[in-house]
Amino acid sequence: MRIRTTGSNTRVVGAALAVALAATGALSACSSSSKSGSKVVVASAAFPENVLLMEIYAQALEDKGISVERKPNVGQRDVLFQQLKSNAITVVPEYNGALLAYLDKSSTESTQSGVDSAVTAKLPSNLQILNPAAAQDNDSLVVTQALATKDNLKKISDLAPYAKDLVLGSAPEFKTRQQGVLGLQSQYGLTFKDFKALDNSGPQTVSALQHGDADVVDLYSTTTAIKTNGFVVLDDDKGLFGVQNVIPLVDKGKLSPAGIDALNAVSAKLDTTTLTSLLEQVVTQKKDESDVAKAWLASVGLNK
Repeated sequence: MRIRTTGSNTRVVGAALAVALAATGALSACSSSSKSGSKVVVASAAFPENVLLMEIYAQALEDKGISVERKPNVGQRDVLFQQLKSNAITVVPEYNGALLAYLDKSSTESTQSGVDSAVTAKLPSNLQILNPAAAQDNDSLVVTQALATKDNLKKISDLAPYAKDLVLGSAPEFKTRQQGVLGLQSQYGLTFKDFKALDNSGPQTVSALQHGDADVVDLYSTTTAIKTNGFVVLDDDKGLFGVQNVIPLVDKGKLSPAGIDALNAVSAKLDTTTLTSLLEQVVTQKKDESDVAKAWLASVGLNK
């Protein structure tokens, strides 16, 4: 249809076009935020590495024009998962092996592809995992150098003669996980004297090992306190802990394709060495998570 260009009609048509263009722009802005137009809520569990990953995800999304609300230190996996299911949060940094252990305590999948497929099969219909990073943060059984020297401990199976006299410490969920106490019993034949419920690879767990409140603890392999305190990581010689790739878990109905692409781009750049280095800057050097995340994203070309 031809547009007339004379008189008041020109002004009317021009005004109509301006309104239409403004509406198109507004809709575009909303679609870049999320599918529903609301803020994308990025949350974390209550330990430093997960908070750092939350900040990396948040900044990567913001760089694509997506409006983000941060919710750090929400709690342990069960709390986060329930909030994801109820649409209260949109994105959480997860670990594929631990997530599968939470969803299916009996699963014995140990390869990345097998674990990811099993997780996908168990997730509620509104949730999905995105691409995994090469970065892994595996559970690891850790002892003091003194205990390792005394009992010649180098691998988990070396604990067999001593476990009955030792206290195992970890987060409460470790007690009921296949990749935890159940697997230590079934695959290694280990039954500890007692289980002490602690935090999730955090300062309470480190302190318990330092002060003898626990003899063996579960710490994530990137935990900087392992190196700082000269702790000994026991080799998982029977492969109980499998893979623990960092992976975004998202509410697929509330994250736009641009958001998915942004998080997949982060995963493509993140490896274990990098994650350990970034975490050391936060925990040991006391740098702010926001500054560490911003500098790394810039170094790999993922922010403006």
